[in-house]
Amino acid sequence: MKVSYQWLSQYVDVNGYTADELAEKLTRSGIEVDIVEKRNKGVEKVFVGFVKSREKHPDADKLSVCTVDVGQGEDLQIVCGAKNVAAGQKVPVAVVGAKLPDGLVIKRAKLRGVESQGMICSAKELGLNDKLLPKEIQEGILVLPEETPVGESILDVLAINDEVLDFDLTPNRSDCLSMLGAAYEIAAILGRPVRLPDAEQGLDGSGTQAADHISVEIAAKEQCSHYAARYIENVKIGPSPLWMQNRLMAAGVRPINNIVDITNFVMLEYGQPLHAFDADKLEGGHIEVRMAKQGEKLVTLDGAERALEPHMLLITDGVKPVGLAGVMGGENSEVTDGTVRILLESAKFDGGTVRKTSRQLGLRSEASLRFEKEVNPEAVIPALNRAASLMAQYAGGQVASGIVEAVTERHAPVQIDLSVGRINQYLGTALSLEEVQAIFDRLHFSADVQGDVLTVHVPSRRGDITRTVDLIEEVARLYGYDNIPTTLMSGVTTPGSLTREQAIRRIARNVLSGKGLHETITYTFTHPDQIGQLPGSYTEAKPIALSMPMSEERSTLRTSLLPHLLDVAVYNRNRNTDDVAIFEIGKAFVTDEATLTKLPEEKLLLSALMTGKRHETHWSGKSGDVDFYDLKGVFESLVAYLGIDGIGYQSAQPEGFHPGRTASITLQTAEGTSIIGYLGQLHPALQQQKDLADTYVLEVDFEALTSQADESITHKLLPRYPAIGRDIAVVVGREVPVGDLIAQVREVAGALLESIQVFDIYTGERLGADKKSVALALVYRTAQRTLTDEEVSELHAKVVSALEQSFGAELRK
Repeated sequence: MKVSYQWLSQYVDVNGYTADELAEKLTRSGIEVDIVEKRNKGVEKVFVGFVKSREKHPDADKLSVCTVDVGQGEDLQIVCGAKNVAAGQKVPVAVVGAKLPDGLVIKRAKLRGVESQGMICSAKELGLNDKLLPKEIQEGILVLPEETPVGESILDVLAINDEVLDFDLTPNRSDCLSMLGAAYEIAAILGRPVRLPDAEQGLDGSGTQAADHISVEIAAKEQCSHYAARYIENVKIGPSPLWMQNRLMAAGVRPINNIVDITNFVMLEYGQPLHAFDADKLEGGHIEVRMAKQGEKLVTLDGAERALEPHMLLITDGVKPVGLAGVMGGENSEVTDGTVRILLESAKFDGGTVRKTSRQLGLRSEASLRFEKEVNPEAVIPALNRAASLMAQYAGGQVASGIVEAVTERHAPVQIDLSVGRINQYLGTALSLEEVQAIFDRLHFSADVQGDVLTVHVPSRRGDITRTVDLIEEVARLYGYDNIPTTLMSGVTTPGSLTREQAIRRIARNVLSGKGLHETITYTFTHPDQIGQLPGSYTEAKPIALSMPMSEERSTLRTSLLPHLLDVAVYNRNRNTDDVAIFEIGKAFVTDEATLTKLPEEKLLLSALMTGKRHETHWSGKSGDVDFYDLKGVFESLVAYLGIDGIGYQSAQPEGFHPGRTASITLQTAEGTSIIGYLGQLHPALQQQKDLADTYVLEVDFEALTSQADESITHKLLPRYPAIGRDIAVVVGREVPVGDLIAQVREVAGALLESIQVFDIYTGERLGADKKSVALALVYRTAQRTLTDEEVSELHAKVVSALEQSFGAELRK
C-alpha cells in the first residue's frame, strides 16, 4: 500500500514529523515501511505557463515557436518540438535556471537561429511515471486543466513535492490497505485525532427514489452478506479533477475518467472496493448476485473472455453476467463516454470465494486484493455515499434518494474482556488501568471498565483482533516495544529436543554425507510417465493426480524418490558432471485406490544414487567405476552405525532394475522377515534412455529402519585374549547363495565366531560349469579366556560338516 504524506495529512495532523520520521515510528510499532519515495526527482523553478501563440519555426518543419506567459510580467519565447503544443494551453514551463530530474539545467539557447528562453515539459521530463497518466496525454508535452493558475509552481500543481510511504503489510493488517486505516494507525502512534471525510456531503435526499430505478437480490447468501447500490443520473463523463489524479498517481493508480477515478479514490480512501455499472445496460436496472453456471462466459473489462465455473460469484442483471464479484466488471456494462446513468455498487463479498476465482483466472486487481483479506463490513455504506457525493460534485450527477440494498447477515460486534493484570503478566510491565485505557482511546477502541477488567469493543475495521492476546499485542505496540523491560521468563519451561525420528534422520544424513554423498531435495510432484518407468518399492501403488497441477511435469504425487534422483543425475551429466553420488530422505504417497476415497499413506523413504567414478583420478592409483558393492557398502555402514541387525539381501527383479544385478533388502524382526527396499543397477534400457553410464540406486523404507535403530552411542573394550583364524574353501553349486553359506556357518559356530569374511569366489573349467568355489576367512575368539587349538579345530570340523550336509559342499583341494 502506497500512502501519500500529503493525502494522509488531510485525515490526521502530521505537523512536526517528516515522512521518514513517520516511517520509523510505523516500523517500530509493527507496520513495516519498505521505503519512503520522494515524488520530486529534482525539479526546480518549473511553473504553469499559458501558451499565447504558436507559430511554425521558420527554418525547421518539426519545431514551433511559442509565446508563453508564466506569470512573471514578461512573456517568454520558447522553441518546442512537441507535436501536441497549441495556443491556449496551460503547460509546465521550465524557465532559465530551472533544474530537471535528469540533471539538465535550462539555459538561454538558440535553436536553428531562434532564441529559446525556457522549455515546455512533458510528464516524463518532470520525473513522473508517464504510464500512470491518462493515455491521451502520455505522448508529448503535459497539458494541464484550463483552471490551473498561471505562474503556480508545478510542484504544488502536480503534488510533486509529496513523499510516499510504501507499506509492507502482513496479511492480518488489511485495515491499512486504505488511507483512513493508515490515518487511524498514525493517529494512534502520535496520540492525535482522526478527521473523517464528510461522506454524505451534498446528498440532501431530494429527487427521485433509487428504488424506482434499480433493485437488488442476493441468491448466493453465503458468499455475499451485503450488497448496496445507489442510482445516479445525468452524469457527464470527463477527466477527474487534477488533485484527484495526483492522489491516484501517488498511490500507483492510473487515472481514466471521473467516474472510474472516483471509485478508485474511494477504494483507496476507505479500503472498500466499488464498481460503477452503466445502468442503461442492465436489464430493468436489476442486480442479482448468484453463483456462476457451468459453461457461462463473461468478457471482462480487460477484453478477455473468461470461462466461468460454479464456484465463482457473479453479478448479473437477472439475464446475463455483468461482473465477476470482487474481481472485475464485465465489458457489457462498462462506463463509456456515452454513459449518463450509473448504478454504483458497494458490497461485502466472501474473501475465500474471491481469492479462488482470482487465482484460477489469473486475474489480480486492487479490488480482489482487498476482498481476499476481508473488507470492513461497516464501510460498505459510508464508501457508497462518499463516492456518490463525489460523482455529484465532479461528474454533475444527480443522486437519487435512498440506498437499495440486500443483507443476508449482519456483522456481529466483537467484545473482549481483558484484565490489566493479564497484560502485565504477558508483557512483564507494570502498566496502570489509566495507561491501558489511554492506549485503547488512542486506537479508537471504546472500553467499559469494571475493577481492573476492561470490556473492549473492537471496531469492525480491525478484523484481525479476535482474542485477548491480540489486544495485548496492541498495547505492546502502542506502549512501545523499546519500553518493555527485559525480564526472565516464569513458569514451567520445556527444553527443546529432537524426536527420535528426527535424531535418526540427522544421524543418517551425517553418515551418508560422510561417505561422500550429497543430499538433494526434489519436488513431491512428478510426471506420471516417470512413475511407470521406475516405481521403486511400491510397484502396485496407483498414481495420484493433482486437481490443479502447476504443469504437466508436476501433475502427480510421487510414489518413489528414485525418478527425481535420476533427474538430478541427468541434470549434472548435461553440465559435464558425470560422477554423481546423492541421496534424499523424503515422503512418497501410496494408495491402492484408482479414485481416492481416503487420504493416501505417506511413506518416509531413503533413496540414494551413485554413478561415474569412485573418486577423482589421482597419481597414486586408478579410479574405477562405482558398482553394486559401493552402494551396498554405504548402506551397510549406515545400518551398522544405527545398530540395526537382521539386514539381509536376496536376488530380485523389480521393474526398472537390472534383472541380474539387483537385490531386495530384507529386515528380520520378532514379527518375521519383510522386504523393506531394493538395491541394484538401473535397467540397461532405462540407462540408455537417460544417457547415463552404469547407475546404481537404493530405496528403503526409512521408517522400518527407524523402528529398529539404536541411536545411542555404545562402546566395547579391546579384546584381551588372542584370536584363532581358520580359512576354508568349499565347492558348491553355482545356484547356492553365498549368504546362505555364511548364515549356516554363524548358526553352527555360535558365540565363539567373531567374524566371517568372503575373500575369494572362483569359477572355472576345472570345477565344472555348474560349480563355484567360495573361500571364507573365519575368526574365533571369546572375551572370557584363551581358546585352545583343540576346541577350535573341533568346532571348525562341525562347521565343515554342516556345510557338506546342507549344501553338498566339498572342501576344495
